[in-house]
Amino acid sequence: MKKLTYLLLALAMMGCTSISDQPIFNQQGYAVSGYDVVAYFADNKAVKGSTDFTSEYQGTQWLFASKLHQAQFEQSPQQYIPQYGGYCAYAMSSGFVVSSDPNAFTVFEDKLYLNYSLSVRENWLENKHQFIKEADEHWLEKNK
Repeated sequence: MKKLTYLLLALAMMGCTSISDQPIFNQQGYAVSGYDVVAYFADNKAVKGSTDFTSEYQGTQWLFASKLHQAQFEQSPQQYIPQYGGYCAYAMSSGFVVSSDPNAFTVFEDKLYLNYSLSVRENWLENKHQFIKEADEHWLEKNK
């Protein structure tokens, strides 16, 4: 656990950003690195979106794999956007704002959580209830 904490701190220093600058994590101009957030719920997998199906929400471009997914998102975006703006849920539990990997995801209690990597996700899953509680508190504090 101690090694993991040091690793997370190192990753946080490399991947830290400011919430005020980017409230939704995006790379290359797209939320969730261009992955279709509806697909996480509908298909239970990470699916790359297409520039043929885009929406703007909270000042960020979102891509989708289909017109149907785009329409579902536009009807109810809050249902699909990832927790903590798409930043790593595990890092947020310690108060860090760190990038995430679209393939390191969990849909839990109808919410999408992303993590920095698949190995970080495995650690997060071991105690997700506690990490979510802590991350929720840090997220609220960072968004005051």
